[in-house]
Amino acid sequence: MRARPTSRLLRLTTAALALTTSPILAQDTDEIYLLDEIVVSGSLIPVAKSETGATVETVGEESLSTPSKTVADILDTLPGISVSKNGGIGASATLRIRGLGSEYIGVRLNGIDITDPSAPQSAYDFGGLRSYGIASAEVVKGSQSALYGSEAIAGLVEMNTTPQTPGLSATLEAGSYDTYSAGVTNMVESEKGHIAFSLSHFKTDGFSSSSSNDEDDGFEETFLTFGLEHDINDSLTLGLTGFYRDSDLEYDTDWDIDATATREQKGVRTYAQFETAQISHELSASFFQSDRTYGSGSSSYYYSSERKEVSYLGSTDLSASTTLTFGAEYLEESYDGTYGNGIDRNTAFKGEFLFEPMAGLNLSAALRYDDHSDLGEHISGRLAAAWDVAPDWTLRAVLGTGFRAPSLSERFGYGGDPDFKEETSRSAELSVERRFMGDDFVKATLFYTEIEDKIDYNYSTYAYEQLGGTTTSKGLELSGRYVLSERFALYGNYTYTDAENRNQRAARVPRHDATIGLDTTLTDRLSGAFEVQFVSDLKDIDTSTSTLFDLDDYTLFNASLSYDLTDTVQLYLRADNLTDEDYETASGYNTPGRSAYLGLKASF
Repeated sequence: MRARPTSRLLRLTTAALALTTSPILAQDTDEIYLLDEIVVSGSLIPVAKSETGATVETVGEESLSTPSKTVADILDTLPGISVSKNGGIGASATLRIRGLGSEYIGVRLNGIDITDPSAPQSAYDFGGLRSYGIASAEVVKGSQSALYGSEAIAGLVEMNTTPQTPGLSATLEAGSYDTYSAGVTNMVESEKGHIAFSLSHFKTDGFSSSSSNDEDDGFEETFLTFGLEHDINDSLTLGLTGFYRDSDLEYDTDWDIDATATREQKGVRTYAQFETAQISHELSASFFQSDRTYGSGSSSYYYSSERKEVSYLGSTDLSASTTLTFGAEYLEESYDGTYGNGIDRNTAFKGEFLFEPMAGLNLSAALRYDDHSDLGEHISGRLAAAWDVAPDWTLRAVLGTGFRAPSLSERFGYGGDPDFKEETSRSAELSVERRFMGDDFVKATLFYTEIEDKIDYNYSTYAYEQLGGTTTSKGLELSGRYVLSERFALYGNYTYTDAENRNQRAARVPRHDATIGLDTTLTDRLSGAFEVQFVSDLKDIDTSTSTLFDLDDYTLFNASLSYDLTDTVQLYLRADNLTDEDYETASGYNTPGRSAYLGLKASF
């Protein structure tokens, strides 16, 4: 029987977001079982990762607890994901899934949609989102509009800030580019619920974002997250979660090396989970606000946006092998800025049918109806299957349709057109996975996505335009992990991406992207990791002529060591780009050279 969103189950799901299968010892026996990993983004309700046909990548708290690394840096090493950055931490960064940019990726933090309605194409800027305070992250790939609506053509990034274990912890770190950071996280848990928060501050002098000068561009940010949940009784749970980010950035333009930017974002979500008869319900309301300002010379610009959302989700087991989930949403987005303003409203109804016709075969059919205030009606669908064709062998297949409503800035901002229609997409993927002892596995996935009526910016006319024809992205992902011994584990992945835009190669999408790493436990107290990332056949675009040109291939060597001074205090050292590789992910923008960071973590 599949998981249903009861209050206690959702708490177990939150705890399960450690994102690794964990061995447990059965009582009165020496037999060891592996708990199946639970994922929250592959379906409308949490399901076991082995039972979803969608490709879901997971990252746990251990990998996300570094104050000076961004979430984008960590996700960049996963199969099918690439990142281009306009400078150091804090500078604009675009995350791509299978060759498709941030405008096609939904991004949620504790269930709050944090994409910015005032941003170009509503694309989420991953540049300043540091990993400290993020307890878990999931990336579900492929068209997910049937589950999450517009902006999920490429997939979804779902992040959670609730720690996996209760207690107080603190981290101090210092390193290259005069970088300093500090953070504290705490969670108190009882039989009735929990309360948790994290607070961190980060400051760096940085380096020049532009490769044409050597003047440093600094970044400073404060990041607060909080959440609480309480069981009122056996059938009613109330919860509240939220965050606050405030940052200041220095950056370079073609005419000003002392440009500045500020960003303030806040979000809150409240929910109630309750049971009636055989149905589990969740009612929620969320609010997100973003304010950005830019100053360059005598010019200044501002962008302000809000998102309000009310949603309902219900789920019931029709039988021991069948679950029906259904829901409704109302969304209102608005923005105001130097170059325009606008407002959108959308009402949606959605449903998903989960069916296990026989042991080892799990099917999903999802359908969503959207009614946009200006663009009208749209229906999205997804079919997914996960089939254990033999012991330790799983075959997965997904077919999906999707859409992206033009953003407020594309319709009402600078160079926009209020008559744009929505982009539509079709996607398919097929994967096979072989599991071995413990967490060992190898997996191969073929993927294909096509987009009609793509909206893109024309640098010759300084305006957005809706392209004719079909934009495509297709390729292959390979990944695996193998435990060499009790002290060494090898992991790696490779992605081949063939993405086209305007009948030519898509810019800033590497054709070949590979990562290989080694996790080591050198002694009972000393552990380490060594990782190599290789990127080749990467192109950028000359915006004045719309022609492509090559960027150099590059190889990055990164390493880390951690030593347990006591059972509760850990000293760690991280070194990035050990060979001091000079490379670009976006033409004209610098990337970090050889750098090192020393930190101290303590738990209480």
